[in-house]
Amino acid sequence: MLLSIHGLIPSHDLELGCDPNTGGQTLYVVDLARALAERDDVDRVDLVTRRIVDPVVSRDYAEAIEPLSGKARILRIDAGPEEYIAKEQLWDHLDGFMDNLVATLNEGGRMPDLAHSHYADAGYVGVRLSHLLGVPLIHTGHSLGRDKRQRLLSAGLSDTEINETNNMDRRVDAEEEVLANADLVIAGTNNEIDEQYGLYDYYQPKRMAVIPQGPT
Repeated sequence: MLLSIHGLIPSHDLELGCDPNTGGQTLYVVDLARALAERDDVDRVDLVTRRIVDPVVSRDYAEAIEPLSGKARILRIDAGPEEYIAKEQLWDHLDGFMDNLVATLNEGGRMPDLAHSHYADAGYVGVRLSHLLGVPLIHTGHSLGRDKRQRLLSAGLSDTEINETNNMDRRVDAEEEVLANADLVIAGTNNEIDEQYGLYDYYQPKRMAVIPQGPT
């Protein structure tokens, strides 16, 4: 199970770069889901994201289930308002996402063998899912809150401004929790492990591995 909660994630014609929520992470998780599904030792891949019912975006994002390939699918879960919202506004709705995801899994009759969360919001859900189901958790950060906070402070913003616009305290708390609980953290470079994850209290490099992001 891949968890990538924010953004617009379709099975085709990805809307890359239309806003800060639709960066390379969306392409990465779709490609990863398809690549994993091609493996003989993988029965099924569920890419779990947030369901969006909003006239300003494609109606595809309102579909609860959308196939990606023969063994992979997008599973969309309700959380918070129906409309599309920025990832910084999702934090109040993540517990509801978790509840609805578990209800959907119970209805489906089969639980995942492994959870792989992408970005801090999915990491928050991934930690809880891992504990509830007793399955391993893998995490890929894609970007990190403490590193971003430092860059924004260097640009002249105050801590108050950063927290108000980015919900940074909640993001960093979620990232610390992920680092304390994940069985494996995947980074794109050694610099990310040494310089960016090294800013965290629960920095555990022995639980980290470098897998460069690129074509799958």
